[in-house]
Amino acid sequence: MRLTFGIVRSAALVFGAPAFGHHSFSMFDNEKIVKLDGTVKELEWTNPHSWLRVMVDDPVTHQAKQWSIELASTGQQARIGWTPTIVKAGDKVAVEINPLRDGTRGGTLLSIVLADGTKLGHGGQRVNARGNN
Repeated sequence: MRLTFGIVRSAALVFGAPAFGHHSFSMFDNEKIVKLDGTVKELEWTNPHSWLRVMVDDPVTHQAKQWSIELASTGQQARIGWTPTIVKAGDKVAVEINPLRDGTRGGTLLSIVLADGTKLGHGGQRVNARGNN
């Protein structure tokens, strides 16, 4: 009995631990969609989430401001067509995001249109992952 309990407890700790390391998505306002046109600063192709940094002209100051956009993991993004080199610094893009609730310049990607017209989405989403409407 003690051995069985020990095995179950160990399994719960091993398999449950990754869940504690992942954050909630409540920081994003899923009721709002923000459309941004900008220039890629960088694509950080990393796990557990990739990041796209886009420079967007501020309508008030007319100066470029950085927006940090969260994507899914590299594996999820790769399954829908993303590669580490699909965007490069200087590329023009149009993105749609669910913005951060606190109003800072960031959000989670819904879709991106590349300069050549290619449309991609967020690999972690179940619906319209390729950015199709």
